[in-house]
Amino acid sequence: MRELVFLLSLLMGGAAHANADFESWLAAFRADAAAQGISAATLDAALTGVTPVERVIELDRRQPEFLQTFADYLGRRVTPSQVALGQALMAEHADLLDAVEQQYGIPKAVLVAFWGLETNYGATLGSLNIPASLATLAYDGRRSDFFRSQLLDALRIIDAGHVAAIDMNGSWAGAMGHMQFMPSTFRAYAVDADGDARIDLWQSLPDAIHSAANYLRRAGWRTGEPVAQEVRLPEGFDWRKARVAHRLPVAEWTARGVQAADGTELPRVSGTAGIVLPQGSEGPAFMVFDNFDVVMQWNRSINYALAVAQLAQQLAGGGGLVAQAGEAGSLSTEQVKMLQQALNELGFDAGTPDGLLGPHTQSAIRRYQAAHGLPADGYPAPSVLAHVEQTHAAAAVAGTLILAPEPTFSDPVSPP
Repeated sequence: MRELVFLLSLLMGGAAHANADFESWLAAFRADAAAQGISAATLDAALTGVTPVERVIELDRRQPEFLQTFADYLGRRVTPSQVALGQALMAEHADLLDAVEQQYGIPKAVLVAFWGLETNYGATLGSLNIPASLATLAYDGRRSDFFRSQLLDALRIIDAGHVAAIDMNGSWAGAMGHMQFMPSTFRAYAVDADGDARIDLWQSLPDAIHSAANYLRRAGWRTGEPVAQEVRLPEGFDWRKARVAHRLPVAEWTARGVQAADGTELPRVSGTAGIVLPQGSEGPAFMVFDNFDVVMQWNRSINYALAVAQLAQQLAGGGGLVAQAGEAGSLSTEQVKMLQQALNELGFDAGTPDGLLGPHTQSAIRRYQAAHGLPADGYPAPSVLAHVEQTHAAAAVAGTLILAPEPTFSDPVSPP
């Protein structure tokens, strides 16, 4: 019993110490914010009584257990019901969307696609208080400078009278409103479209839609050009050329045998285009254009950008994917770490094994695939991991691993 009381006292003491540290940090932050011109009324309304939000810290530190395949990602976001609801809302808000398209040059189907993907057409705006969430993240240490700047911008938005502190709610990371703008994005791009002298991204759909269109136009949107189009690749295609950064004129891709998957002509665009394989060489292939890069400025996920293109296409009356999904199954975060470490030990530098599929790891996978006569698509399919396991086991037996003091895989298979 004494041990339990002692343990509880330690935990309570630790919590009290952590709260004291946060209160000291918050007092210093308030002084800095006041020195930057934020009013005492706003600081009181937004920060009085604020304590660290454990749920926010938990969500910030959480890593996905498994990578999500493109097929799974798309299948959960672009559904018949999602398309039908979006089309109904396009009809309901036709006057607004037509006016925005005419003013900014952004297709209404694209704007509604963003709306659907961000908040399910406004049904899921987020319920966490933005100042409290951002204060938690600014204090907690991971990307603290970024979240500190976002908190300052959130306070400036409140100070300008756009929203009350108690009503500034959104996602755990600070995104808010119908289009999930971060505070810095709000201040840079948000528009008072309904003329009421305040910008309300929560309750005013005109403000939200105009703001999204303003962002996309200023990010470089090319009117009349697509985001992406599904294509069919020729036999013998060099998979190493399927990279977002590898761009060629559409005419040159056509000359190399690339065709639209639905049999239509590829679009004529002013810029160049790349080929991406979101689920490897066995899955669908897409030609991506300058507007794809604009969408990537909104969200740095290839899957997200392709989902915007697919949902917009179907909202406008087009069809879904032509190609099959590709190899089934996905790797867990731990399996990606094992893959990275094994590639390092085999001499294919994949960087620090962190379970994240970044360009460094994809490049290592491509080089391994090319060295072993596999399609060099850079995709970590389960079959790729199995091949690396076999190669690693053989190298361990031969004593040719270059970094590992012991084998990466605890139960290596027999050498091929």
